[in-house]
Amino acid sequence: MATRRKVGTRVGNRNWIAGFSVAGLMLPEAVAYAGIAGIAPQHAVVAAIVGCLTYSIFGRSRFAIVSPTSSSAAILAATMATLPGSTTDKIALVTVIVALTGVLFVTASLLRLGNLAGFISRPVLRGFALGLAITIIIRQLPAVTGVGAPATDIIHQVTALLTAFPQWHAVSITVGLVALAALLLLRRVPFLPGAFLVLCAGILASRLLDLPSHGVGVVGPLSVALTWPSWSLVQWSQLRQLVPYTLPLVLILFAESWGTIRSLSLRHGETVTANRELLALGAANVASAVAQGMPVGAGFSAGSAAEAAGAESRMTAFIAAIGLAVLVIVGAGLVESLPEPVLAAVVIAALAHALDPRPLLRLWKLKHDVVIALAAAAGVIAFGVVNGITIAVALSLAVLLHRLATPYVATLGRLGQGHDFVDIARHSDAETIPGISIWRPAQPLFFANADAILTETAARIGRDQTARAIIVSLEESFDLDSTALDALLEFDTLVRAQNKRVQYARVHDRVRDLIALAAPALLSYLSYSVDDAVAAVSQPGSTTPLPGAVQ
Repeated sequence: MATRRKVGTRVGNRNWIAGFSVAGLMLPEAVAYAGIAGIAPQHAVVAAIVGCLTYSIFGRSRFAIVSPTSSSAAILAATMATLPGSTTDKIALVTVIVALTGVLFVTASLLRLGNLAGFISRPVLRGFALGLAITIIIRQLPAVTGVGAPATDIIHQVTALLTAFPQWHAVSITVGLVALAALLLLRRVPFLPGAFLVLCAGILASRLLDLPSHGVGVVGPLSVALTWPSWSLVQWSQLRQLVPYTLPLVLILFAESWGTIRSLSLRHGETVTANRELLALGAANVASAVAQGMPVGAGFSAGSAAEAAGAESRMTAFIAAIGLAVLVIVGAGLVESLPEPVLAAVVIAALAHALDPRPLLRLWKLKHDVVIALAAAAGVIAFGVVNGITIAVALSLAVLLHRLATPYVATLGRLGQGHDFVDIARHSDAETIPGISIWRPAQPLFFANADAILTETAARIGRDQTARAIIVSLEESFDLDSTALDALLEFDTLVRAQNKRVQYARVHDRVRDLIALAAPALLSYLSYSVDDAVAAVSQPGSTTPLPGAVQ
């Protein structure tokens, strides 16, 4: 019992450390993201507080920190620029957009649309994580170098930074490098809240050394006055006009949040479900809208900070929210002295482990999917989060369709005297059965490949003059669509017309049901195993075509 209590205490301490470390990062990040969006900081701060509190109730990832993100802030900035009216009117419309975002997430969860996330493969997620980490780190470099390098994309920002090299600020770079070195060293002491300590040290150094007078940028004054929704400023006729602004926000939040949650979960063997995360994100955005906050999602930098700090459960997000509220109440005046290079160093350190090349090297060694992973990373870096993940998913689907549509039919042989039949091209000890030719399509049959695969198989059967009986193993096809079914029945008629007996092996029940409806006379030519099929064709029987095989 004593041992169990010690373990529980240790886990609790890690959550407290991780929570306060993340809170120390969330406050200056919220200020920065509000600045990107062009709204008052309190909208980002309150969104971070209610987002974390809500996710800790509905979510399932111990690393997810649901708060404003840089990508959603960028989309919100573009939205603010196009919305009509005064700043007050725009804030009211933004509140509605955030509420609609939450409603769409909840609706998608109730409709069980989270399975669509399955089209984002693990290599894509790994590439997404790498590309997003590189993107966010590059976004921090202007704060470290002390030069302004605004740009719409990463490539132009890097170009601007290199062009401005003579103007790089030595003191800012020194502050940033010292903070980064301290963060990396403090990782050797996991029970200490490294990010929080470095942020406090940065504030102390800023005041003692008067860093602003040496040209080092600081966060500046922070207003924490909270406001509440002004629903009366929104007309119902405007709701339809807000949908085009909402859909890109939903897309980017889902891409960034699910990519973050799934990537971090994969590294630690956690089980998360897309539908549950959609519900949690929806609830968090609805709560943020009620508090008139910004849109929220599971940002990669905050999630990585929680992981690096040793988060053990969803209590980390809850503690981070409470810690952020305390910081807002008692530390707003101190945060204004926080050097921007220190804040940038905290973000960079949190993402440093995401630059680990080992997952990509493993894919290279396996000779599978490395191009997809690199495409996801390059797409995010070159075209942004939404376009990058879209390119990677499209490439994943293209590779999948290419594999499914490429005809490959294995010729099977028996291993020894047993019941196992394998591809003779890969197993030199497998032996064919005289007079019997056994074929197995390597892909599931469906409308896009059935004709090509079965036509190729029929042509190869026609060239084999020694086979008197044909066995086709359908073990890869759990089900058939109508096109694939018609192709199979046409194949059966064609082969029987060559005066050869045909038997089908490893036929799944759903395929049997379809054949029973389309060609019931074919049912007696279906077997549950290749060995059973061999036994069936080895018996004397008719080789005449089946009447009415094609309906």
